[in-house]
Amino acid sequence: MTNTRIETVVTSTTMRLADVHPPSRVLAAWERKKRNNVGAHWLVEFLAEMFGVFLYTYAGTGSTAAYVLGNLSNIPNLGNLLQVGMAYCIGVVLALVLCARVSDGHFSSGITLVMVAFRKCPPLKGLRLIIAQILGAYIACLLIYVQYKDLIGPIEAALKAEGVYDAVQFTAQGPAGIFALYASPTANLGHVFLNEFVTDFTLGVAIFGALDPANDLVPPFMAPWVIAFTYAFVVWGYAPAALAANTARDVGGRLAAITIWGRAASGGSYAAIAALTNIPATALASIFYQFVLADTNRPLSAAHQEHIALHGAQSAERSERTSSVESLDEKQGAV
Repeated sequence: MTNTRIETVVTSTTMRLADVHPPSRVLAAWERKKRNNVGAHWLVEFLAEMFGVFLYTYAGTGSTAAYVLGNLSNIPNLGNLLQVGMAYCIGVVLALVLCARVSDGHFSSGITLVMVAFRKCPPLKGLRLIIAQILGAYIACLLIYVQYKDLIGPIEAALKAEGVYDAVQFTAQGPAGIFALYASPTANLGHVFLNEFVTDFTLGVAIFGALDPANDLVPPFMAPWVIAFTYAFVVWGYAPAALAANTARDVGGRLAAITIWGRAASGGSYAAIAALTNIPATALASIFYQFVLADTNRPLSAAHQEHIALHGAQSAERSERTSSVESLDEKQGAV
């Protein structure tokens, strides 16, 4: 059965949310506008991508705050690495299930650049998504700082009183390390780069594998969990050796730290490794998956056929209504 036949069958019997819960006149007018107006379409796409990154940053960084501040305060069991990994895992799941249908759910600058390079994502759309991603992480980190400020302030004062503020503050164990990522002052940056690259490559392969519609071992409803638990395992296993894994989370958090503490929070030479390494690693992961692990001749599983059928009509409708948006993206990207 071809995709077209699947879509035709399902479209004739699909019940939409509006059939069960008709929207108010205001909401109906707004939905028409965001489907047909270029600016409104861009706005909701931008906000969805921003909120997705906000969600996993808010979850993971908030848990990191409890972990770091608990250690600095000598309060046992306030947080641990297992908790941090699970928090990022839950945040990634929330981002994917709540926001991916609106913005395409990249939530990672490395993924976005791969989509631009290999998957026909318009360059200007990619740029908008990357800005949204960084802004989402930035806002999340600033909010977490305010929420934890009454704990961070006394700890910083104690570090200054003990004469260790400069040695601790801008490290993974210091208050600034909650938001920005830092390598150990004695770390070999070559080893740090290797840790980052291999981990990001592994994460990228897992993401592309989870999203492969010919991978019958990962039905669509499981894909967010496979991706999320992969994030969790890289946090559990490799965060202690210095790991960013996502340009948006790293750059947004580092900008937040610089906003709070100034240029001293910039991270030095490690900042470039943290911000950029995942981009070539993710690109290589995409190439590896497509040429080694994927096979376009594989049949689609029943679950994936159902997923394509259920969303095929909506995708076609969205494509028609936003053709002017994508066309504008491509024209502007060619200029």
